[in-house]
Amino acid sequence: MLDLLAPDLVPEQGDRLTRTAYKQDFRQREDAVRDGSSWKLERRQHFEEQGSPSRDALRRGDWEEALRLLADRRDTLAETAQEDERRGYAFHRVRVVERPLTPYVQWELHSQRQRAEYGQRIRIVSAAQVAASEDTGPLPEVVVLGGRTLFQVLYTEAGVADGAIRYTDRDLVERWENYIKALYAVGEEVISYFDREVAHLDPPTLSDAGRE
Repeated sequence: MLDLLAPDLVPEQGDRLTRTAYKQDFRQREDAVRDGSSWKLERRQHFEEQGSPSRDALRRGDWEEALRLLADRRDTLAETAQEDERRGYAFHRVRVVERPLTPYVQWELHSQRQRAEYGQRIRIVSAAQVAASEDTGPLPEVVVLGGRTLFQVLYTEAGVADGAIRYTDRDLVERWENYIKALYAVGEEVISYFDREVAHLDPPTLSDAGRE
């Protein structure tokens, strides 16, 4: 368990963005980062991602196709890695994992291991390691861009993207960045975690309700 507590987020102190506005604002702010870093905390164990053919294949229960489609994006990942290196940019992810793995997390860890092969910085922590910050509920989904902007990414109960709340208070942004950095420091590299805990697993079994 990590003794450091996550800072509070008060929605009224931020700006509520629609999904479209969030995507546009995120892209602009991330593209502007030079010689800097960003930090993302992923807590939910299920998302209904949109616009991912591999995710769509998982939803249909076609595990082999889902993995094949992940493999098809290697050129894109290599190009992104080269661009990040050119502008001195590093994106860090901390993924909280509960056991047993949900079908979504099992699929996502395949994706993240592949990303790590191309230099993305991804580490895994257990739910026990963030328990001190979850007395009133799970941690939010948070992204800190370039040390200047914090997005609390919002989802419906079903896991569908629902926009975000943007915070720009420098003290709040810094405290959240430090919290995610502390988790990253105690986390395990995704490649070693995957090879030990995930690689040997059978394809996930999806429920009949919406195929997951």
